[in-house]
Amino acid sequence: MMAVETYTKSGTKSAAPTKLDNSVFGVELKNHNLLKDAYLAYLANSRENLAKAKKRGEVRGGGQKPWRQKGTGRARVGSSRNPVWTGGGVAFGPTGAENYSRKLSSKAKLQALRQALSLAAKENRIKIIEDFNPVDGKTKNAANLLSKINAQGNVLVVADTNGRQLDLPLRNLAGVKLIVPSYLTTYDLLNAGTVVITKKSLEDITNWLSSKRSSKNV
Repeated sequence: MMAVETYTKSGTKSAAPTKLDNSVFGVELKNHNLLKDAYLAYLANSRENLAKAKKRGEVRGGGQKPWRQKGTGRARVGSSRNPVWTGGGVAFGPTGAENYSRKLSSKAKLQALRQALSLAAKENRIKIIEDFNPVDGKTKNAANLLSKINAQGNVLVVADTNGRQLDLPLRNLAGVKLIVPSYLTTYDLLNAGTVVITKKSLEDITNWLSSKRSSKNV
């Protein structure tokens, strides 16, 4: 089993490192495209479809024929709102009904999570803490605690939260994101420079993704 740095509630380094389950944190990256697919699927499914262009029938004006059909020497035209005219409708533009979502099977999602966690462990980006509970629930103390455990870059804190108790001190820290274990995503893991996991959350993640509980790996 792989061992990672472990810290106490106060941020001091513990003498005994935490061992990680190989079936979750030691998976070989055989299918490299799976991480990419899971990453892009998260972005695609988070996309809001707000773009919509007006067709020629939806653009205001253009009801009168610009000039008579014959005798002017010009090409005949029926409306100034056709797509080739300035101010006209848009041909083949977005309608607002496009579906950009991507689907991954549950089995693939779980395997992508294992691969992302294994990659983070291999790159020494995972830190285990007994419990993440800043003194007095203040943002300043939360920042000091992260600094003590040497959390660098974008920080992902995986912890069981009690309502707004932990959200309040962390939400004003730039580059810090708090999630519960059940909302862990490949996107967040790949974007995080440091992944801080409480011991209780580590147990939940291991029970959720370990080979003993999950189906056969992809």
